[in-house]
Order: sequence, then structure tokens, then C-alpha cells
Amino acid sequence: MTDICFLPATELAAAMSTGELSSREVTQAFLDQIDRVNPQINAVVTLAADSALAAADAADVRRTQGDSLPVLHGMPMLHKDTHATAGIRTTSGSPLLADNVPDTDELLIERLHTAGAISMGKTNVPEFAAGSHTFNPVFGTTYNPYGLTKTVGGSSGGAAASLATGMTALADGSDMGGSLRNPAAFCNVVGLRPTTGRVPSEPGAFGHFSLSVQGPMARSVEDVALLLSAMAGPDLRAPATLDEPGASFARIEPMEPGTLRIAISADFGGLTPVEAQIAAAINKAGETFASLGADVHPAMLDLSGANEAFLIRRGWQFAANFGPLLDAHPGGLKDSIVWNVERGRELSGADLARAMALTAELYQRTREFFTEYDALLLPTTQVSPFDTAMEYPTQINGQPLATYLEWMRSCSDISATGAPAISMPAGFTDDGLPIGLQIVTQYRAEKKLLQIARLFETATRYAETRPPVC
Repeated sequence: MTDICFLPATELAAAMSTGELSSREVTQAFLDQIDRVNPQINAVVTLAADSALAAADAADVRRTQGDSLPVLHGMPMLHKDTHATAGIRTTSGSPLLADNVPDTDELLIERLHTAGAISMGKTNVPEFAAGSHTFNPVFGTTYNPYGLTKTVGGSSGGAAASLATGMTALADGSDMGGSLRNPAAFCNVVGLRPTTGRVPSEPGAFGHFSLSVQGPMARSVEDVALLLSAMAGPDLRAPATLDEPGASFARIEPMEPGTLRIAISADFGGLTPVEAQIAAAINKAGETFASLGADVHPAMLDLSGANEAFLIRRGWQFAANFGPLLDAHPGGLKDSIVWNVERGRELSGADLARAMALTAELYQRTREFFTEYDALLLPTTQVSPFDTAMEYPTQINGQPLATYLEWMRSCSDISATGAPAISMPAGFTDDGLPIGLQIVTQYRAEKKLLQIARLFETATRYAETRPPVC
């Protein structure tokens, strides 16, 4: 049964569509793996075993009736605890929502159910998904399966750890400043931040202007593509979505690497410090692409103003989203959320106008950069997984960091561009902790991004190294 848990989602989907495996058999295998592994890492925080098995039985009946089957038919999966799931507790890791059970699914979950997915439960997050270290006062800390004293990152940390340990083959997440990519890097899995608008999100208070996107996580690029095919596509409830149908992402077409022109910056252009072992792994990734025949050049996207634009837009969103909650519950939110709200409340209209202007300039520079290069290789994270006793790193390579967000700039500056980016397993530190390679491409070029990521995955096979707890 454990072998089932580590089969690619693409193979599980094919086996369930033909009846080689039943949905009940697959769902039970994952539930058993959760029972066995989760006590060690605390990644799954709410379980819906009975309803999942009932849904699996219904999926098995549907298959025998000759109906046309959706892409994720009978596929059990876990959802991030910030995503509203009807009848399943959704807490966002906050005591204020500890008993919250939504009446309806949000749009992402609705889409996944339409695609045939079965909800097994929820994965742990930082409180209100703030920060890239998964701990909260409701469920506690999630521990890294590659080193049980280390963080899984965040905010989709429980999702990443669940994937790494075979407790699910697919997981959803969201990403404002790195929440799909950072935990993927820390847990040796794949996390894709799509182009802004690729995956429709509703409810969403910021419509066209949101920094946050939703996206897929899995153990392989093909599985990420499969999940993206169910998530993506237009929906009029979300004002900024792109028109291309999700089904177009289900298959990754072969690519000739000799046609690729790739930029690489292992030190993130010197904008912020990067640990030496991580920079070395990124340089090695560049050598891998060169060995495949790609034309690899040291080059860096001009990210001038990206950090300022990100911090202003983030503060603005936090003040709007959590300011009323902070006023109603003084002392009810963690310090980092309070800090973000306070920064947002200090902003003026002129500040917001400057952030929008900086974002527009950044968009054009990014677009122009990717007319010359097919992809940019960067570190996903500036640090390796740190001790869970730390809330966040305060220095890198002996250089003090100004804020709790500074160690995440390798992701957050890319978020400010709105371009698609994927984190890929790229090796391990000397003490066996995962390292992530971030690959960025042109706007709306997720197909090319997945092709390039698949080339690297096939050439290196880092993702096949399972954590010790398995």
C-alpha cells in the first residue's frame, strides 16, 4: 500500500480510470500513510476520512457506469488550511477560526471537485499564511521530513511535507511571497507559482491587484501539470483570469534543449545574500542545462523597485484583510501580522501610486528580458531549512537582515513581477537538507516553463530521494 502512495499522480489517475486500481483502494492507502507518518511531522491537521472513503466509493461506481471521467477522477488529495472547504474545518491556523466549518467550497476547491478530486483533509499553515515557517497556536509546528528539527517553510508547508512523505500525490497551495516555492524547496518537491490570472481565485478582495496566486504542488513536473490542468482556465467570478483552458496544460510536449537560451544568477544578482551551498547548487544546475546543449549565460533580470513594490502592496493587502480583525481582537494575531498591518496603515495614496508605477515598469523590463532568454535560473531560497525554534532567520552569511521578510526576497521579488516561476528539487546540503532551483519564464509561458523544468528533472532525478521518515 505504501508503494501506491509514491506512484505519480498521472499513473494513479490512469489506473483508476481503467479500474486497475479503485479509488477506495488508493484513498485508503493514503489514509493509512497519514496515520503512520503524520504523527512525526504534523503536516495534516484536519482529516475527513469517512467522507473521503464515501466519495471514493461513489467514484468507483461512476467508473462502472461508463460515464466520461474527469481528469482527476477518484483522486484523493489534501487542501491548504486557508482554502475554504464545505463541511471540513478551515482554520487558517488562527484561534479565531479554530472551529470554522464553511458552508461552501471556494472556487479552487469547487474546480478540483468538478475535476474528480476527493478531499481527504487539510494541511498546516502559518497563522493566516503569514511567513515562511509553518507553525501556529491551533495545531503547532510542522517538521521537515528530511530533518525533524528543521522547518518545512511556508505558507504551504504542510502541503509540501505531505507530498514528500507520500500522504498525498497532489496538493494545492497559494503564493504571495513564495508560499508555493519556498516549502517546495525545503521539502524536495515541486511548487509552481503561475502567471497572475492563470488560476482564478474567488473570494478575493483585491481582484486585479492581488499579489497572491493559487497553484499546484506535487512530487514531479508532470503531476504539477496534471493538477494545473484542473485548476487553470477562465471564470467570470474572478476578474483577472486568463482565457486559455486548463486542459491545455495536461500534457508536457517534448522540447529540444539545444534551442534554449538560459540566464543564470546563483547569487540573485547580489540583491540579497545567499548561502554558499545553495549558490553552488544553482551553478551546478546551470552546468546541467549546458551539458544538455542549452546556451547558458550569467545574466540577471533588473529587479529595481521590486522589493519596494512588493512591501507596499503586501502592507496594503494586510491592512485591508486583517486590520478590522486586529481592531476587533487586540492581541489575537501574531506579531508579524500586526507588523504588516501597521506598515499598511502607514501608507498613503501616493505610496500606492508609486507601487503601481514600479510594478508597471517591472512588468515591461521582465517582458523584455524574456525576449532574449527562455528562462532564468535562480535560487528558490536564500537559506537552507532552519531550526523550528527560530521564527525566521535574522542573518545570512553573517549579514544581518533588516526585517522578517528579507530572507525571502529570492521569491518575493519574483512575485512582484507577476511572471510564472517553479521550484524544482536541485540537490542537498552537506547535512542532507533539500535545495530548490527556481526557474522563471515569460508571462503566460507556463507550458515552456514546465518543459524546461521537466528537462532538469529528468537529467538530475533529485526528487526521487525520499525522506528518512518514509
